Amino acid sequence: MPLAVITGASSGIGASFARKLAARGFHLLLAARREDRLRALATEIGDLYRVQVEPMVVDLTVDADRDRLAERIRTAPDLGMLVNNAGFGTIGYFFDVDVRREEAMVRLHLLTTTSLTQAALANLVARGQAGSGVINVSSVAAYFTSPDNVGYCATKTWMNAFTEGLAIELDTRNSPVRVQALCPGFTLSEFHDVLGMDRGRIPASLWMTPDFVVEESLRGFDRGKVIVVPGWRYKAIVGLIRVVPASLVRRTTVALGRRYRRKKNLD
Repeated sequence: MPLAVITGASSGIGASFARKLAARGFHLLLAARREDRLRALATEIGDLYRVQVEPMVVDLTVDADRDRLAERIRTAPDLGMLVNNAGFGTIGYFFDVDVRREEAMVRLHLLTTTSLTQAALANLVARGQAGSGVINVSSVAAYFTSPDNVGYCATKTWMNAFTEGLAIELDTRNSPVRVQALCPGFTLSEFHDVLGMDRGRIPASLWMTPDFVVEESLRGFDRGKVIVVPGWRYKAIVGLIRVVPASLVRRTTVALGRRYRRKKNLD
């Protein structure tokens, strides 16, 4: 059976990918920082789906841990899938936030994605394994430039461009290996809890479950879709942004940002 490597696997979208891929018959290597969560999930999935599940405790903002996982991916003889899901956001004006936290986010989203993806594709392309590939968990934020999280939006914009470029390279090579950038909107996970974000200010209709997001991703992967935006509402939003003049999008974003900050008495 093939092996799926999933980063940020201890909760949310990562844990859902673990369960869904195990149900498809993948053995799993689950990478995250929280050992207790990883081991509990590994036991649950192993017992339920009768697949091999290995927890790997790593902090992928640390070079040594990132290199250790990359080497495992590069040399795994049964590698079938890599899901680059590990990530976090920052909130606040860029010139006010903790620069170390911002730098860690950039290392995780850009450097880790680059390193692990290169290791996976070097492995998979050489073997020409059909149906294998890499899923980079991006965000619908890739289509925005939003006040209070410009760094996060920028890293996700890069992730989309990076993935689309890889798809072109693979097509040029006539490789059966696939890549995807998954761009979910608001998802019911710990991501926003860590940010300290008030979920109540987001309409309930815009929230999606991790299982729905992952099902949309895997359905799109099976069809060879490079960019997957789960949910018709978010597809409509992205479609609108693509046709509306950039200057209008910027003015609207500025106005909404000012309105929110006045409402919250942040200025």
